[in-house]
Amino acid sequence: MAETVNTVRQLRAEHGWSQGRLAQELGVSRQTVNAIETGKFDPSLPLALRIAQLFERQVEQVFDLKA
Repeated sequence: MAETVNTVRQLRAEHGWSQGRLAQELGVSRQTVNAIETGKFDPSLPLALRIAQLFERQVEQVFDLKA
């Protein structure tokens, strides 16, 4: 089964945001952001789309499948 990988941590760092700030922007907990960044949690499609939109990227530029 393929594993989901993402660039959320890198994008957040490029913006100079803490996990708390990103969580606030997305309306989720800091723990949720941490779990997404570490690959312990795959966000729902609406949340993945919000993340991509926030960073002005296509969802495929933020999330990908690693075979």
